[in-house]
Amino acid sequence: MVKYNEIDIKNGIKLHTIKTEKFKTNLIAVMLTTKLDRKNITKNALIPAVLRRGTKFMQTQEEINKKMEDMYGASFDCGLDKTGDNQILKFYMETVNNEFLPQDAENMIKNSIEKIFEIIFNPYLENGVFKKEYVEQEKENIKQIIDGKIDSKARYALDRCIEEMYKNEPFGLYKFGYVEDLKDINEKNLYEYYLELIKTCKIDIYISGIVDENIYNIIKQNENIEKLEERKPDFKEFELVKKENEEAKEIQESMEVTQGKLIIGLDVNILDKDARYKIMIYNSLLGGSANSKLFQNVREKASLAYTASSSYYRFKNNIFINCGIDIPNYQKALEIIKKQIEDMKNGDFTDEEIENAKNGIIASIKTIDDEQDTEITYYFGQELSGTKTSLEEYIENIQKVNKADVLEVAKQISINTIYFLKN
Repeated sequence: MVKYNEIDIKNGIKLHTIKTEKFKTNLIAVMLTTKLDRKNITKNALIPAVLRRGTKFMQTQEEINKKMEDMYGASFDCGLDKTGDNQILKFYMETVNNEFLPQDAENMIKNSIEKIFEIIFNPYLENGVFKKEYVEQEKENIKQIIDGKIDSKARYALDRCIEEMYKNEPFGLYKFGYVEDLKDINEKNLYEYYLELIKTCKIDIYISGIVDENIYNIIKQNENIEKLEERKPDFKEFELVKKENEEAKEIQESMEVTQGKLIIGLDVNILDKDARYKIMIYNSLLGGSANSKLFQNVREKASLAYTASSSYYRFKNNIFINCGIDIPNYQKALEIIKKQIEDMKNGDFTDEEIENAKNGIIASIKTIDDEQDTEITYYFGQELSGTKTSLEEYIENIQKVNKADVLEVAKQISINTIYFLKN
């Protein structure tokens, strides 16, 4: 059987099905994608939180929860993401597949589709706008999330490095928005903005599990989908942009910390989308595994770091190095990190190291379809990047990478920003 399939419901609204018999559950995910925008970012963060509070027919969160219980213990969740220059509002509903229920049970996939669309597209209103109490409570919750971002120092340092690297650019925005916006948001203007968002965002519907053959019609004929307009979605299509080779910025900030947090943002100056496979191998060699240069040289040999790793952000063509260090060791750690980057430019890595990196990456690719939400995330990444790569092709592309490919990447790496959080 064809595992993955996609079909347009309307312009800007797409259905993606992932047929799998591995699970007893069906997972439905609805992704609303819109451009990251300073003036709307806090409103976007509030909307999933307000929508989950009640619908036209399930007016409180308790009623929604009760409905989930009645649906053989279904679950609903929502969240927020930042991918490239887009903000994603995410909604999930998981239900048991009918094959594992009594014969007289309702059609669970149809039922769950109706309920998730009701939550997203038919919210509870008072006097034609969102309920004031719900909006005010969720504003307070978002304020606590924003104020609490300093609680995880490692995450805070990474967010600050990104903010400095992408100053005055969409990707530099904090995904939950800004406290100063909250005072001007009310139930009326948030609802007006919500209506605009629903009209203009890119909508992707994912269904994973034992998929009903009639699924396209079930969705197309759903009353909440029928009332949605065709659209040319207002989102940022994926493109790689050449970075200006400016001198690296160095930023130090002080806070009450017991351990210094060092984040180094690297630019990868390769504009070929297919280069991501060799960049993944480069990242694994640099700091993406326990055998990596950063882990071995900064943490193990020099004992300068509690943690030393790197992560590849393909939607912005960046690698972020992340180290937790004793504050007096800053300069020494920085020197050793820079040396690892230079050594890789000079080809100081072996074919055996490349094979080990490939094996590690391939092992993680093979786990993607072990979880329904991970597999949906994978295919959604394909959708946003405009690529169509199966998991088998993904593995083949990793296997093709050789030393010359990795060296090509190494020579195109430059340090953009060095951020250090100290006391």
